Amino acid sequence: MIESWVINGHSPVPVSSEVVLEALRTRIDSGQLETWLASSSGRSLAFVTNTERAMVMLLDDEGDPGEHAVDPGAQGSSDGFVLSNGQGEEYPNEDTVPICEAFRLVKQIVAMGSWPADARWTVDR
Repeated sequence: MIESWVINGHSPVPVSSEVVLEALRTRIDSGQLETWLASSSGRSLAFVTNTERAMVMLLDDEGDPGEHAVDPGAQGSSDGFVLSNGQGEEYPNEDTVPICEAFRLVKQIVAMGSWPADARWTVDR
């Protein structure tokens, strides 16, 4: 069975890999910088951005610390990651990726259920 994904709090209709990026861009343009997707198998995919970089996390279930995309060797940190509750966050750049890379990762996970073979990520479990 192929996993399907929905955007939490948005619509119960699954999003395909062909439309997920458009949905993320629309949410970002409206000021919604945190997006959670839920899969039909119970996994969650988090996308939090400051419009330049993004944190992308993949969790197996609600209590799972999961795994997240990394940018090894990236220096410094970035702020402006605004969560849905209004809280602003700052993350080390090595724990986030450029937004274009984040879009590529989300599209692949929604399409195939896994990180791209060339993606850099770390397990937080």
